[in-house]
Amino acid sequence: MNVRHLLIDTHPHLTPVATLAELSPADAVRRVAHAHHSIAEIVAHMTYWQSWFIARCKGQAEPMASTAAIGWPTVRQDDWPALAGRFVAGLGLLEVAVSSHSLETLVTPTIEAPMMAAYSYRDVCEHVALHNAHHLGQVVLLRQMMDAWPPPAGSYTW
Repeated sequence: MNVRHLLIDTHPHLTPVATLAELSPADAVRRVAHAHHSIAEIVAHMTYWQSWFIARCKGQAEPMASTAAIGWPTVRQDDWPALAGRFVAGLGLLEVAVSSHSLETLVTPTIEAPMMAAYSYRDVCEHVALHNAHHLGQVVLLRQMMDAWPPPAGSYTW
């Protein structure tokens, strides 16, 4: 497993950086009809959980969010550039946090959620990569719906 390929230089889908490229703050916070979240809210959600997993990988006993709403921070249009930057930077921070351990080593202290209690650093990397892939797919769909797709560098055509 290559941590960087799972988190940053993705192959099965467009990279996170390319998926968010050239998205205006206005489009980032724009609500598409019938969508539950804006792109900015989705990115804030991914950033929240990336940061949480980074803390856990660093040995900090950061408690899980007590409600789903905590993991869906509110985002204003002016917040978008910094938020997008934090998300992208967080990918690199998570890569370092995961890669600084043997991937089979269990995260300590143990994560309190029963389904994550036996998580290794590999599990953390895979969890975040899958979570991000799910939400980045939502970002692509929302960008398509608002005619803000493909990004300037293009996209896969198959």
